[in-house]
Amino acid sequence: MALLPRYLYPHLPLRLMASRSHFFVHFPSFHSLASFPRYSIFFHPRTNFALKSICWFPVQNVLAPRAFMSSNIATEAFHGSKSSKAYNSEQIQVLEGLDPVRKRPGMYIGSTGPRGLHHLVYEILDNAVDEAQAGFATQIDVVLHSDGSVSITDNGRGIPTDFHPVTKKSALETVLTVLHAGGKFGGLSSGYSVSGGLHGVGLSVVNALSEALEVTVWRDGMEYQQKYSRGKPIMPLTCHGLSTESKDRQGTCIWFWPDNKIFTTAIEFDYNTLAGRIRELAFLNPKLTITLKKEDNDPEKSLYNEYFFAGGLFEYVKWLNADKKPLHDVLGFSRQIDGTIIDVALQCSDAYSDTMLGYANSIRTIDGGTHIEGVKASLTRVLNNFGKKSKIIKDKDINLSGEHVREGLTCIISVKVSNPEFEGQTKTRLGNPEVRKVVDQSVQEFLTEYLELHPDVLDSILSKSLNAFKAALAAKRARELVRQKSVLKSSSLPGKLADCSSTNPEESEIFIVEGDSAGGSAKQGRDRRFQAILPLRGKILNIERRDEAAMYKNEEIQNLIIALGLGVKGEDFKIENLRYHKIIILTDADVDGAHIRTLLLTFFFRYQRALFDEGCIYVGVPPLYKMMPAQLWETTMDPEQRLLKQLVVEDAAEANRVFSSLMGAQVDARKELIQNSASKINLDKLDI
Repeated sequence: MALLPRYLYPHLPLRLMASRSHFFVHFPSFHSLASFPRYSIFFHPRTNFALKSICWFPVQNVLAPRAFMSSNIATEAFHGSKSSKAYNSEQIQVLEGLDPVRKRPGMYIGSTGPRGLHHLVYEILDNAVDEAQAGFATQIDVVLHSDGSVSITDNGRGIPTDFHPVTKKSALETVLTVLHAGGKFGGLSSGYSVSGGLHGVGLSVVNALSEALEVTVWRDGMEYQQKYSRGKPIMPLTCHGLSTESKDRQGTCIWFWPDNKIFTTAIEFDYNTLAGRIRELAFLNPKLTITLKKEDNDPEKSLYNEYFFAGGLFEYVKWLNADKKPLHDVLGFSRQIDGTIIDVALQCSDAYSDTMLGYANSIRTIDGGTHIEGVKASLTRVLNNFGKKSKIIKDKDINLSGEHVREGLTCIISVKVSNPEFEGQTKTRLGNPEVRKVVDQSVQEFLTEYLELHPDVLDSILSKSLNAFKAALAAKRARELVRQKSVLKSSSLPGKLADCSSTNPEESEIFIVEGDSAGGSAKQGRDRRFQAILPLRGKILNIERRDEAAMYKNEEIQNLIIALGLGVKGEDFKIENLRYHKIIILTDADVDGAHIRTLLLTFFFRYQRALFDEGCIYVGVPPLYKMMPAQLWETTMDPEQRLLKQLVVEDAAEANRVFSSLMGAQVDARKELIQNSASKINLDKLDI
């Protein structure tokens, strides 16, 4: 069993890209570990686990750091042809129909890599969920076909097929071929009172970026079908009557094949990535059942899951806190104020970090918004008022901050707004100012009433908040020490840091290695012009189980903060203060190395999560038997030859849950994982 952490600790919902060898790996889900495929890439060639939650996608090479040493690498870019210098009416292009989508796909789906590829599914899935939110659909079936295509079927009303007076073609063809055509613009003529789609571009964008798309609509006792290729219809709309036993069927099926001329990676959908989003939607819509199926030519590799959660957000919070020790039962309410539906569920635990997830019309607002602001403001105000009223907070000058009252809190807020104001097509932040007011008001009324009737819950929450306040005072003193050292800059850099000569963070990279021995080899094998080395002494502190005061007092943690220029936890992240834009974790390819790597990832995720968002965190892949300087350069450090994995958080909720499970104080979850996974390991492939 001693070797189990080798595969146990890397199970993080992170996306990994390889900079040299065209690879992309995604760790989206922790709990659906049915088997273990191709995990050997995380360690060494002799190990071959079979894990379903990993997918490989080819991506373009990441520019090697050595590029800054070339002086004429882009000479041709400054010498255009004579025709490129001309600028008149002939150079003004007018894009028609769906041409803008194919010309600039990233503007509509975020990227032409794996994230954009999966966004196609989300667009169609959100349309189906809108039918459920409107009260017309109860079932959605998502199928990942073996040929790389995806079909999404719902039992809603079905897209209208009648003649459209403006476009002079069917309504179905209109929404598939015309940008900003849809039934979700609000007002009396809208087909939806609440929806996630706003711009009328989702379905038409998917059509434009698909090599082929087939749509089937069941409506009014008829079945309608039409086929498209790259946004253009290749056959007229056909229809025929349904049989007597099927005459009441209604709904829509969108079946599409993404265009490999658009996407820069292989057309391969990751089952667990989609499962995470589908599970999320099922939690948010308790009357909706969503199934996900992955077909495979080998029946044993086919996957199927059904998602239905009658408890809604209450079940969501319980699921997120499964590996934590709760201080009370899940609290929550559902209200409608001035046309806005507000659903909130929350629970405090013994954890040191908080999890706040916001949704607007079932769309995850990863950058927050007015609904999140309303919850935070109300929660802080109510607990401060209760603390002083109950004399638990005896000093009148003490005010608990938002960070104090939210320590250990897991809170989910879902609002449904008739006219939401999102930022951009990807809808990352809600901007409606009126939502903040109604959320603040409703949360205050609920908490005030509940806590007055449940003084035991109030005492546990306030006690937790006061402990957080006291720990914050101790952490403040430790932080000041970090600040003072940081002000001195290079003169206060850790003694073991072998810095690089370049002062440009964009072209600089730092290798975090374990121990002085590995540090010595790395220092001898590096290119000192742009590569820095920071050796660690043993295993760093597991900050998942310690408060901020203990974290700031830890010497190894201090060295990381100062060497990297991370600043203070809780402050806004500024990438310009970062000393290296590539932070490469380079640990040994053994059990201890995997553990140290996970401890470092836990630190970066909890201390400065923005490092993942900015794409600064990488994992190096050292050989198992080589650690000599020349060999280390050739296999691990040479930008022309090495394999790097870039880590990006795709699902913050799932990532939070995994870190809590793997690194938290609850042993049962880890024990269960070992018991369930041990039998799936191919013992012949273990390096013992």
